Amino acid sequence: MSLRLQNVEKVYPDFRLELDFEVRQGELLILLGPSGCGKTTTLRLIAGFIDPDSGLLSMDGRRVDTLPPHRRRIGIVFQDYALFPHLNVRDNIAFGLRMQGWSRGEARKRIGELLRLVSLEGYDVRRVTRLSGGEQQRVALARALAPEPRLLLLDEPLSALDAKLRKSLRTEIRRIQRELGVTTLYVTHDQEEALVLGDRVAVMREGHIEQIGTPEQVYNRPGSLFVGTFLGQANRVQGFLRERKGEMAVVETPVGILHARLPVEAGHAKTGQGEAGQTETSGAAGNHSEVTVFFRPEHCSTDGGRPGSGSRPNRISGRVIRREYLGSHRLIEVAAGSERFTLDLPEGQSPEIDGAIRFFVDPDRICLFPGEGS
Repeated sequence: MSLRLQNVEKVYPDFRLELDFEVRQGELLILLGPSGCGKTTTLRLIAGFIDPDSGLLSMDGRRVDTLPPHRRRIGIVFQDYALFPHLNVRDNIAFGLRMQGWSRGEARKRIGELLRLVSLEGYDVRRVTRLSGGEQQRVALARALAPEPRLLLLDEPLSALDAKLRKSLRTEIRRIQRELGVTTLYVTHDQEEALVLGDRVAVMREGHIEQIGTPEQVYNRPGSLFVGTFLGQANRVQGFLRERKGEMAVVETPVGILHARLPVEAGHAKTGQGEAGQTETSGAAGNHSEVTVFFRPEHCSTDGGRPGSGSRPNRISGRVIRREYLGSHRLIEVAAGSERFTLDLPEGQSPEIDGAIRFFVDPDRICLFPGEGS
């Protein structure tokens, strides 16, 4: 089952939601964004709890925005799970089956299948109030899946759990989704969760989709400075586009001349209808314009004293002002004049505090965006 939102709008006095994207059959699409950007409102529109002011919402080509919620065959897991505290596990899972008229025998068989699927065999007569947070989350997922929905909506289902349990349960959610092949839209504001779980990630900002693509695409080739800074750590420095050399840009910055590969001019990033590695960042590439140079901490490397390293492009020199030990690697903060950069380096490759350091950035790893004054 595929889901399509076409020119969907919902207008409030202080907020406008504008949506145009697709969830492909059998995929898990992550809807990622900060609080207040419209993620939960999007789920409520799809579920039928609120009506759009305009636009078309269809499933497998059939319009569903005119149908009431109970006829859309959509399963929902809410942020607080919304379980019935006076019922046991079995009766919570059976609620939707009874509403849809399943026979007692069919419901019993389905409940048994789901308890095995979510690893809760033997829990059927337990009251949900006596379950842990992770167990309640599994019950909520089983209840949403019980009536065999065509679409599954998950609204920050792991946000109330501790970090270790979140990592464990996100693996289970991914396993279950792949096993069933159910088309899934998953809302979160957790960047790591989005990158680990999603077949694709749609980054949302102020009521619209800023970029949509695979986790690798939105992380390594962000379509806007907002996407780049929202997803993971980032370095940025203001510069001035000096010239183009074929596919490369030469940028003058406070830390020296930097070379970067010019972005692709395709314009698909914000619509979500093409491959999101094709971005609209090319607006930064006019000669003599201000640009923001953007690169990730892990895309930096030290020369390590290798012969010929002095001739490598994008060399930045500075001194170490902070170090964070993270086991297999370290985060290093470097002062280069008035600029500050963060490097993610393997253990053993960073000097001590106040030590001099010289690092390089691969031109292919740099993104260019319109400068703050553009």
